[in-house]
Amino acid sequence: MKKIYFTRHGETFWNVENKICGVTDIGLTEKGKAQADELGEIIRSGDYGIDEILCSPLIRARETAERIAAKTGLPLRVEPRLTEQCFGKYEGTPRNGAEFKAAKASFADSYGGGESMLHLAARIYNLLDELKNDDKVYLLAAHNGISRVVNSYFNDMSNTEYAAFGIKNCDILEFYFR
Repeated sequence: MKKIYFTRHGETFWNVENKICGVTDIGLTEKGKAQADELGEIIRSGDYGIDEILCSPLIRARETAERIAAKTGLPLRVEPRLTEQCFGKYEGTPRNGAEFKAAKASFADSYGGGESMLHLAARIYNLLDELKNDDKVYLLAAHNGISRVVNSYFNDMSNTEYAAFGIKNCDILEFYFR
């Protein structure tokens, strides 16, 4: 059965400040760089069978993927569809803000100039549909918002479960295509 891996970028300056990053291009902290290096070592010494890393073009995910690739020797390709969701007017605001939490419950909301979860799901589901039809095992290096969509592709989730789902910086998840 074909599998795929997913990781979230290392810690960013806005993660530390509890701010929503979205498509705002925020860099990694020193801790975030160390997290990426550590994940690279884990993958290098483990039995993952990864053939290629695909990453978001945003600096926090791209640098995480580059650091993993440097440790593992795996080829790396930037995949624009892995770009984080644009959270419009909420970018730079607190991640735990009540207004943002309420807005996340509406999958058609584009956050005042951002991208709806429906549009986000369309681009991520299309990418996953493509990846399941070749013979490679991929590591996707992207963002927390992307992790929700990837998880929903492989697992049934309620809207509440979807909105609450998240992955820690540089954790790695394994999924199997059916």
